[in-house]
Amino acid sequence: MHALARLTPEVRQYLLVTGNYWAFTLTDGALRMLVVLHFHSLGYTPLAIAALFLFYEIFGVVTNLLGGWLGARIGLNRTMNLGLALQVLALLMLTVPAAMLTVPWVMGAQALSGIAKDLNKMSAKSAIKLLVPDSRQGTLYRWVALLTGSKNALKGVGFFLGGALLGFAGAVLAMALALGAIWLASLALLKQDLGRAKAKPKFRNLLSKSRAINILSAARLFLFGARDLWFVVALPVYLATVFGWDFWWVGGFLAVWIIGYGIVQMPGPGDHRQAQRPGAGRPRRLRLGRAAGRPAGGHRPRPGQPPAGTDGADRRPAGVRRAVRGHSSLHSYLIVSYAQEDGVLLDVGFYYMSNALGRLLGTLLSGWVFQGWGLAACLWLSSAFVLLAALISLGLPRHRA
Repeated sequence: MHALARLTPEVRQYLLVTGNYWAFTLTDGALRMLVVLHFHSLGYTPLAIAALFLFYEIFGVVTNLLGGWLGARIGLNRTMNLGLALQVLALLMLTVPAAMLTVPWVMGAQALSGIAKDLNKMSAKSAIKLLVPDSRQGTLYRWVALLTGSKNALKGVGFFLGGALLGFAGAVLAMALALGAIWLASLALLKQDLGRAKAKPKFRNLLSKSRAINILSAARLFLFGARDLWFVVALPVYLATVFGWDFWWVGGFLAVWIIGYGIVQMPGPGDHRQAQRPGAGRPRRLRLGRAAGRPAGGHRPRPGQPPAGTDGADRRPAGVRRAVRGHSSLHSYLIVSYAQEDGVLLDVGFYYMSNALGRLLGTLLSGWVFQGWGLAACLWLSSAFVLLAALISLGLPRHRA
């Protein structure tokens, strides 16, 4: 406690915001895996499972667009706390007996969770912009990288929990109670009026007028569509059907994947020049390298073999390490850097609206393409999305030191 007392108010607020985001991400990953594996065990097709997340992604799009405007008017402390409260409610909805877990009920819980996730994520990313001076871009980049990487690592832990806790309503209730306690602490400790714009934004200000943010948002749409296209439905169903893995193995495999991805992201910039102000050329190189590497894993392995890409971690170590380390955290840094400080939630909300659109597109395509043509087709289409993101990124302005 003495160590915390010696920290600056800005750092204490950053730690509180990050703790909220960590707790939320853990439950969000577990909830997603619970839904996928539960309905797969009931015999639902991949496309039907993908449809369960339709409300999750649609409400995420709406939440980011309206939530940015709302947060700029009332402050991100309130939007973050609202997101935590809605996630507690979504978890409580899944504590009912298994016979009551019908499709409409689960879709309703997913709708609440989608609103909660994007309120929480938008608020967490926006808070960093307000807690770091604009002149300290290196610090901003490192803080964003730490938040993004740690979030992905905990999302992997959440996948594991979802696979391990399937069917245990008491465990889901425990998660809801723990998140509820964090919500109460956040209500008491999070700084009031953080992120509220000085001038009340008009409803017509919802759409971004910044060319850089519009380009970055379009690239983000295809980048996250590429990720979810093969990962969110196709891969867990593939592992469960082709290899006959149980829930523990599927959840554990995805958890290790995501945790490793997040840990590599956390260090932030690797040299002094990047730490000063990363340029826009880097996301282009990262996405092009990532797209070039993905189709190599796009073949269908024989039953009994490891899935594509799991036995080749050392084939392109340098390129893969750079791509994994940079693309998502750098995107997150750029939107925070581009956003205007007064009313930052408007710009960040618009950007994450495109993020949610990409997730929606990728999730639906993941079920449809996998059901019709298999995992290899998902990987090839994902590569095409990454190339589109790279081409769009050619229009990004370069940061000047």
